[in-house]
Amino acid sequence: MASTDRLRQITEAVRGRGQLSVAELAGLTGASEMTIRRDLEVLADQGVLERYRGGARSLLLRGEEPPFALRAQEGPEAKRRIAVEVAALIADGESVVLDSGTTCLEVARALRERRLTVMPMSLHAVNALVGAPRLKLLLPGGEPRPGELGLTGPLAEASLAALRFDTAVIGCCGLNAADGLTAYDLADAAVKRAAIASARRVIAVADAAKLSRTALAHVVPAAALHAVITDDTAPDEETAALRAAGVTVRTV
Repeated sequence: MASTDRLRQITEAVRGRGQLSVAELAGLTGASEMTIRRDLEVLADQGVLERYRGGARSLLLRGEEPPFALRAQEGPEAKRRIAVEVAALIADGESVVLDSGTTCLEVARALRERRLTVMPMSLHAVNALVGAPRLKLLLPGGEPRPGELGLTGPLAEASLAALRFDTAVIGCCGLNAADGLTAYDLADAAVKRAAIASARRVIAVADAAKLSRTALAHVVPAAALHAVITDDTAPDEETAALRAAGVTVRTV
């Protein structure tokens, strides 16, 4: 099992049970106890769990978003493929509002050499785009969320309301035809809605795991999206349901 998959499995197991011993986690993952101890140190540093002698207890409540640092390690190749596909859909000269999140950060990297106007709603993406030679970078206002560094609040929403973009690239915590696009954080959901309202075209980016999740805050129904870009492990029933709702779905 890859280390990122094992970290995700440990996180979900400890969150589901509240706490687990090193021996229990070793049996669950098939890894050695020494490996599990190293993994627990990594997750403790990321604020996911708390170590105690012989095990760990979760610091994440059910329904909480895993930390940015942990999510950034998940499926990097799939996220890069999604980003390349999104970049191919955006023409030079367009104006783009770019949402926060790990997949949108990959999109920022894929757009760095393009002749575009981009307003990132995340300081991670701002850092990725600063100094790009041909790109015009617009900076919104707002309050950065800890760790995530997505910009939220009245200043972020006002920045979006003042502009009209050709394309909005929107990340999500969950996406399906029944519940639409959802987010864990209410302030983040409000910024996503404002970004969608400011754009003529909306492209949602979601790795396959997001298509089987529904988070707390509803953002928009699936029909409000023009396209969804996901990876080729996405469940067929979910992609078919999105297409039936009138959304263009591309798998990469």
